Amino acid sequence: MHVPKESNGKPALHPGNSDFIVVSNRLPVDRVPQEESDDGWRRSPGGLVTALAPVMASRGGAWVGWHGAPDEALEPFHHDNMDLIPVGLSAEEVELYYEGFSNSTLWPLYHDVIAPPEFHRTWWDAYRTVNQRFAHAAAGAAAKGATVWVQDYQLQLVPRYLRQLRPDLRIGFFNHIPFPPPEIFAQLPWRKEIISGLLEADLVGFQRASDTANFLRSARRFVGAGVKAAQVQSKDQDGKVVHISRAAPFPISIDVGQIQELAANPDVIARAKQIREDLGNPKTILLGVDRLDYTKGITHRLKAYGELLTEKTIKVEDAALIQVASPSRERVETYKQLREDVEGIVGRINGQHDTIQNTAVRYLHHSYPVEEMVALYLAADVMLVTALRDGMNLVAKEYVAARGDNTGALVLSEFAGAADQLKSALLVNPHDIDGLKSTIVRAVNLSPAESSRRMRAMRRQILTHDVQRWSEDFLTTLQTEAEPV
Repeated sequence: MHVPKESNGKPALHPGNSDFIVVSNRLPVDRVPQEESDDGWRRSPGGLVTALAPVMASRGGAWVGWHGAPDEALEPFHHDNMDLIPVGLSAEEVELYYEGFSNSTLWPLYHDVIAPPEFHRTWWDAYRTVNQRFAHAAAGAAAKGATVWVQDYQLQLVPRYLRQLRPDLRIGFFNHIPFPPPEIFAQLPWRKEIISGLLEADLVGFQRASDTANFLRSARRFVGAGVKAAQVQSKDQDGKVVHISRAAPFPISIDVGQIQELAANPDVIARAKQIREDLGNPKTILLGVDRLDYTKGITHRLKAYGELLTEKTIKVEDAALIQVASPSRERVETYKQLREDVEGIVGRINGQHDTIQNTAVRYLHHSYPVEEMVALYLAADVMLVTALRDGMNLVAKEYVAARGDNTGALVLSEFAGAADQLKSALLVNPHDIDGLKSTIVRAVNLSPAESSRRMRAMRRQILTHDVQRWSEDFLTTLQTEAEPV
């Protein structure tokens, strides 16, 4: 793939040759040893890559993103039917733009200030600079009239910079995390700039209808936008409509086929049986699978489970909790403290309740391949998703997709986006520890008939709304011209 260059080394702004561009913080590949791959790269796991790879292959697409190594410049390259355009980041930019503004300002702010956000002008300056660089890379690769789909909160200014560079493009943006109500968003010193950046997209997608409503309210309040029927109209000095941005919910989903195929794999089934045996074949296995993040409600879950053991409502001889907490943002101080807190709680629970034969909590601070995750889903009688705030939570959907025999119980936080689709889950307010405890007990004792009824209803929803449908729905809407209302 040839990307035109200006004399200063940046992509040229005349049209490139890609009709479909995805822009995200990371490229869809991970670097691996040369002996594991011909070109030293392997496709990253995850729903976004799975959803968009077929679209890119059919449209001749390119993916713009950081390749994961600071202070390293790479030329564009081709991998697995995708043209990849690396955007370089310095170590300082990773610290200020990514660890700083993205994950210590925006992430806590957008998750209802569970942790206090920090506001630093140097972080904001880095965020603007990096967003401009991503936009420039996309502008240089896009063919005339191409479609560009920008992904997530790290790149909220890219639509505006892209519009300035290439007004011929069709621009979509999808926000994978919640969008906060205006009363919380108001704290952000650069609230106008963020809203203005997003409004240059033709379509802004969110996980939930409530997120969409929050965004539209913020657009009206902070930039004085005219909002009618989920449309935001930009007008020139004569009052003529010159641009219409639309906002709508597009709840993301999973690769249902992959999960179902693995759930039927004899090796995965055997592994699930082995997991139960390794735990001493308890009557009930409860499972939590999360990134180690303060939004996931892991400490609330552990507290509830520990109290149930102390009260002997649940006995360690009969039940075991597996908690997978994959490492996350380990250089950010809030996450370091969270790891200490979680490991401390696990230690206290196990110290008080373990026997020679039984472990109360099997805590796993690792990331696991999808095959092992599906084996865990098959082994678990109760899935605990107790997020304090979550854009969607795909683990809940993966668990449902894996339960082909319609057994098992899903305890699901009402503050996770998945609660909008999985209405037959046992919904819970994770802040209510007593309510969480009673819901866990209900899940453990759920009758086979009720379990089957609930799981069948959830599976119907998941099987008809997979990740491919998500991408198709968004892109179809993006290509539809908005009309003034």
